[in-house]
Amino acid sequence: MIKDKFNSIKNLFLLKITIPMKRILGLLTMLLFINACDDGEITVDTIDFADVPVVKCENKEILYKINGSKMLILSIPLDNFRVDETPENDPDEVEIDNNDIQVIYRQYSAEPSSANICDVVTAATPNLTEEWVATSGTIQITSTAVKSINATTGIEQITGYKHYIVFRDITFLKPDGTTQSYFGDDDLFVFGNYNPSVNVLAFGFDDQAAKSTCSASDNRIFNFNSAEVFILDLADYATLFQNQVTTTPRIAYISATNKVNYRLYSGTINNAYFCAATQPATPTLSQSWIANNGDATLGTGIIEVTTVESSPGFFEHDIHLKKVTMTKGNTDFDLGDDYPYGKIITPN
Repeated sequence: MIKDKFNSIKNLFLLKITIPMKRILGLLTMLLFINACDDGEITVDTIDFADVPVVKCENKEILYKINGSKMLILSIPLDNFRVDETPENDPDEVEIDNNDIQVIYRQYSAEPSSANICDVVTAATPNLTEEWVATSGTIQITSTAVKSINATTGIEQITGYKHYIVFRDITFLKPDGTTQSYFGDDDLFVFGNYNPSVNVLAFGFDDQAAKSTCSASDNRIFNFNSAEVFILDLADYATLFQNQVTTTPRIAYISATNKVNYRLYSGTINNAYFCAATQPATPTLSQSWIANNGDATLGTGIIEVTTVESSPGFFEHDIHLKKVTMTKGNTDFDLGDDYPYGKIITPN
């Protein structure tokens, strides 16, 4: 009798414990079921290459970044990177098309190297464990000139161009068929800065220039240095180059009729090239910079000539360009406060 009462109390106690446990187990089962139903769209993986430098393959038009065992790849024709500055707040834009322009994210079993992307036959190791391919998106490129300034003369020199690359509204397709996207102004995908090397303008002219021999009426002055030529095309030639010793320099302002032009060619250039009735096919023009018009109020864009008698019957004219700015497209550089262009000698 006593034993039966004890068993009844025991069973009642276990029942009170079992009911809450069943509820807890039910909640846990539901959470596990919800987690098992995750199709991958909820999970957001992070791709972070912000502090990693951009590298270019030596023999391929491919830019890439490596961060540990991860690699971010941009395959793009290099003619998309202008040798000029982009207008302010107006970057160049190209679309990802998975033909000429591709963006790919890869995960390897260990840290990869250039051999995994740049070699003609890419390295087999480390193993590629995952690859995401961008199916759509816009690539924005903001280009700015990199300049150095001579502390003594104030002359600027363009040493390269920096191209800041971001991906806008980009969508990646993952191996499992799910996608991951980056949309909106607050979710730009930054690739980074690409800094290609460029041919620096030498501006290595000596102090001797020459008047054009193309015709007697051609008031053009040249200063040549192999593939470079610095040209003055002057309507005010007769005023500036008088065969009289100056007490104060003669000046003219750069304008539509007093032109200053710097040109860089693919090969050696000379006076005969400009005198030809038909412009020769070679060398070809690769860069052309035009001086900004002068301003008398601001004291900019000045052509200054000082004349001395060099020998009996001959006069030497020393030409200086003061506060002159050279422009090509959206890019410019300054020649400093006083740039010595060169000297010409004329007979009396």
